[in-house]
Amino acid sequence: MNTDQWYDQNGVWSGSATILPDGQVILLYTGSSNESVQLQNLAYPANLSDPLLVEWVKHPGNPILTPPRGIGKKDFRDPTTAWRTSQGKWRITIGSKVNRTGIAFVYETEDFKTYELLPGVLHAVPKTGMWECVDFFPVSLSSQNGLDTSINGQGVKHVMKVSLDDDRHDYYAIGTYNETANTWTPDNPKIDLGIGIRYDYGVFYASKTFYDQNKMRRILWGWISESDSESADVMKGWASVQSVPRTLVLDHKTGSNLLQWPVEEIESLRIGSKEFNNVQVKTGSLIPLEVDIIAEFDIDKAALEAAQGTDEEFNCINSGGAAQRGSLGPFGLLVLADQSLSEQTSVHFYVSKARDGSLKTSFCTDQSRSSKASDVNKQIYGSFVPVLEGEKLSVRILVDHSIVEGFAQGGRTCITSRVYPTIAIYGNARVFMFNNATDANVMASVKIWQMNSTSIHPNSEDGNNSRRTLASGIA
Repeated sequence: MNTDQWYDQNGVWSGSATILPDGQVILLYTGSSNESVQLQNLAYPANLSDPLLVEWVKHPGNPILTPPRGIGKKDFRDPTTAWRTSQGKWRITIGSKVNRTGIAFVYETEDFKTYELLPGVLHAVPKTGMWECVDFFPVSLSSQNGLDTSINGQGVKHVMKVSLDDDRHDYYAIGTYNETANTWTPDNPKIDLGIGIRYDYGVFYASKTFYDQNKMRRILWGWISESDSESADVMKGWASVQSVPRTLVLDHKTGSNLLQWPVEEIESLRIGSKEFNNVQVKTGSLIPLEVDIIAEFDIDKAALEAAQGTDEEFNCINSGGAAQRGSLGPFGLLVLADQSLSEQTSVHFYVSKARDGSLKTSFCTDQSRSSKASDVNKQIYGSFVPVLEGEKLSVRILVDHSIVEGFAQGGRTCITSRVYPTIAIYGNARVFMFNNATDANVMASVKIWQMNSTSIHPNSEDGNNSRRTLASGIA
């Protein structure tokens, strides 16, 4: 959309679309005005028969919303998809802050042109700073299907997600929505927004979900930023991509997590597979594999019993990465690696044992040796992943030329990495399975696929609209 009006002259920013019962589509978006005030605006498709809805017409009455009294002119942005109330009205929520408290306002409308600011806020968390790209949607307590954004009532929980401008990460929490009180309450305040669970522990930000009514699923998109230098972006003429779309459902086993998984359409890119079952990966060993992997690991039970507990808390970021050896880890996969391992990106598990005998599993991505280039980010990402009784450790990974998306335990914990190998590219890119634990062997079952390129060409068969290539999709 062009920045051609005074109310969006300095930028057309994030917003959301809502499909109305009569099939009309309305778009609410934030515009940065000629005085850098964040204003909310309304637009309609110029041609509803266009499957891509490329052209939009701006409402002549824009802007429809200005920052409320007491809110900074640059602290009011990113309207959500609207949901319909039991009274037949529509509501949206918009992110903001008061001092260092992140908040979400709620507005109610009948025609999307005039709005009433409802009393109070949908939710607020102190010391989390500006909330942007707020998302708000229901999930089913019993079904694996997604739900329309307006669903509420029995058998439903609501997810609230915010992008924190302070640390550039996306946090979510599961809770209860009270339409009458205009409030949302997290099930567990200890993992509230900004202090608890993230969608992704890598470079994944400003995400948004939508409901696919044809396949009854909720789909998540995220923005994967660059992590090399700005001069490199200028040289190549573009920067940043969207993640592979992910389905999103409630994890009925934990009740506190969401499960993210690449959409089923990704599987249509597979060109053939190989399978390896019960491969023993001994301590300190490295096994070469072809690309495109889904893997399960079963750690030696005797080693788990014999391992000494410690009071030291394991942390992926401060762990020293895949080269730092411990009794029960790390073990996993090296992707985008060259044959000599001078470049490699590790996606791995690390099991730690406390003095009371309890086990904790971390899922990590180590970029410290991902590239010979000197102007790129090479940090280590990761977090705790819940592993329930009887579950093996499982991981699915999608690998592009410079993107590694990892999904542990069915998508309970996810990590997206942006790496820039200089040697491990195209035909020189390899995948290895490794075990750097000092005391525990692991058994691995692995399935691998070669992946084709993706193309987006909704109006033709020529494939000229290709957007992203999966050089090696580990799926």
